Amino acid sequence: MANPDPIPERIPAMQHLLENPFLLLFIGVAMPTVLYIVWGVMEIANVPIAR
Repeated sequence: MANPDPIPERIPAMQHLLENPFLLLFIGVAMPTVLYIVWGVMEIANVPIAR
């Protein structure tokens, strides 16, 4: 007698991430924004103080 209810296969987390277009859009906008802000703060911190 065959098993009528097979165990559903577990979907990997990375596949969930790559199949969600809105999450990819958010990551694609948020990552450059955060990196440019960090880069700008580092540049401002390196400017010497005027006398």
